[in-house]
Amino acid sequence: MSVNLPSSLRNLRVLCVSAVSLLDRTFTAETPSTPRTRRETPGIWFLLGTLITLGFSPSCSHLNRPVSLGVETREVTDEAGRRVQLATHIDRIVSLAPNLTEIVYAVGAGDRLVGRTKYCDYPAEVKNVAEIGDTMTPSIERIIALKPQIVLVSTASQLEAFTRQLDQQKIAVYVTSPHSLEEVFRSIATLGDLFGTHERANKLVADLRRRADVVAAAVGPTKPVTVFYQVSNEPLYTIGRESYLTDLVRRAGGVSVTADVPTSFPRFSGEAALAARPEAIILPTGGSMGTANSTVAAPLKNSPAALNNRVFKINEDHLSRPGPRLVDGLEAMARALHPEAFK
Repeated sequence: MSVNLPSSLRNLRVLCVSAVSLLDRTFTAETPSTPRTRRETPGIWFLLGTLITLGFSPSCSHLNRPVSLGVETREVTDEAGRRVQLATHIDRIVSLAPNLTEIVYAVGAGDRLVGRTKYCDYPAEVKNVAEIGDTMTPSIERIIALKPQIVLVSTASQLEAFTRQLDQQKIAVYVTSPHSLEEVFRSIATLGDLFGTHERANKLVADLRRRADVVAAAVGPTKPVTVFYQVSNEPLYTIGRESYLTDLVRRAGGVSVTADVPTSFPRFSGEAALAARPEAIILPTGGSMGTANSTVAAPLKNSPAALNNRVFKINEDHLSRPGPRLVDGLEAMARALHPEAFK
């Protein structure tokens, strides 16, 4: 059906960004006289890349997005609780997060992806898609030139001007915000519905859920292992109460020692980390991030986990991207924590 836009849409409230202040303090505090480089501060750059791919969840107002007159549309509610007007048939997609790019391909809509960030590197064919910059500072001009019907967002890094400019161009922004593995499954199924590939998406989710159930059956009888999940070693960041990774650790037969810490990815003191006496440490490393975060933070070298050689390196791409490959990360983590359950 055709939708006539009410005049109130001219006064749209903009997308709120709850994590921007954290990123600003952490990553943009340098002055022109004291610039930081990737080489000088590997921990900072690893954390930046990790947080981009992990995806901060914005706290947003309810708002409608403008759509082109005469276009058949539908209204949906995204995972930030925002009402979004979308074209009934979507054939031009821009993704601003690697996990969302992976989902687009996994549900069978990869041929409709017209723009992606430089961090979107999987599957291999995505490298043929136009690059629009990175998640933190995408090129608005490039995005607009690609004429997408939807921009997928999995981070709170979007600025007021970014959202306002897309509104003016009648480009919808859809936010995902999973806080558990089940919510990741829901995101996959929902995007399949939005793109008209629900059968393929539902089949994928069923297979992923089956694999997760196999892990649950294997680790169910085991004693949970206390785990410190090291997001980055310098500065030391970990996972908190709102992170989907806290749920993943639990499903793998562990208990995160920071499960009750507020927010998704809190900065943590070395003293508090050591005092938690974790029995195992998870290091997300390798993958697209190379060797970053491949060593235990100095304060944790005297922890029971390090002293007992229970420090486990797992492909960072399988953990930091809440998409289909997250189940690969779950399986790897469960086998690391409970090898006896998989013999």
